[in-house]
Amino acid sequence: MLVLGIESSCDDTAAAVWEDGTVRANVVSSQADLHEEYGGVVPELASRNHQRLIVPVVQRALTKAEVDAEGLDAVAVTYGPGLPGSLLVGLSFAKAFARGLDIPLIGVNHLEGHVCSVDLEGPRLGRPFLCLVVSGGHTELVRVDENAQHEVLGRTRDDAAGEAFDKVAQLFGLGYPGGPDIDRHAETGDPAFHDFPRSRLDGFDFSFSGLKTSVLYYLRDRSAAERKRLLADHLDDLCAAVQAAVVDVLVDAMRRAVEETGGEHVAVVGGVAANSSLRRRMGVLGREAGVDVSVPALTYCMDNAAMIAQAGARRLSAGHTSPAALDVHPNLQL
Repeated sequence: MLVLGIESSCDDTAAAVWEDGTVRANVVSSQADLHEEYGGVVPELASRNHQRLIVPVVQRALTKAEVDAEGLDAVAVTYGPGLPGSLLVGLSFAKAFARGLDIPLIGVNHLEGHVCSVDLEGPRLGRPFLCLVVSGGHTELVRVDENAQHEVLGRTRDDAAGEAFDKVAQLFGLGYPGGPDIDRHAETGDPAFHDFPRSRLDGFDFSFSGLKTSVLYYLRDRSAAERKRLLADHLDDLCAAVQAAVVDVLVDAMRRAVEETGGEHVAVVGGVAANSSLRRRMGVLGREAGVDVSVPALTYCMDNAAMIAQAGARRLSAGHTSPAALDVHPNLQL
């Protein structure tokens, strides 16, 4: 089975080719440099650049995979959640491409793609498993069963973990996206430098807006000279303290979920899964709780089309295709 995957839910234009359990090609064109000066993604700019990039990115993926478009069995594409304009570019192209080749179109939930990313390399993770989906727009704890059935145990009530990193990084004068910068500075910082709040809600829901507000007040309550000196002398420590607050909450939720469900397999996916502290702490949890922990390679933590192609191939194998009238769903959930 040869499937072309297309992903354009936010600011990365991506295309990939998946064949019988193997990623033949995975091409991602990032717009991070374009949006950095604005401190976040500008939807209009993102969609315009998707329009400019979608054709050459798909061509590069097919060339890299050494595949002729005529040999494709289906086109899988993200139809939500995400930015409406960005999604529309990818979906419109996928519809036209599939129709021109007279092959099936398969709409894929972006979050389902992330969940499936744990299987892009190595053996398929045993089902059921607990999956923490953490990114700039989403923080959810999900139980994944066979046949792509998902039970959401908890989700964020406000900011996502990645969003909190981005907003705090902006307060610290760091770049966008903020997660990688905070992670890099935290490597040599002291996580005990300041005790930022950890919101632990009933059940498995999350909340990170309090952390962002706490950092804001922590800086605001100092004079301009004190803030400047603090950020100059203790930026690494502040980043480590913020990172520890986020990671503690995520790992604690997964620990409690393992204890409550008796799960033997757990995974962490999404952009924040690239965070070095979270990856280490999840490894420790796995050893302490006696569970298998799976985290995708860094390439597959970020938005990519390989995960969309794989999820689409699974849906096609199960007999699922999407109608030509498929529309974008910016607020789609698992």
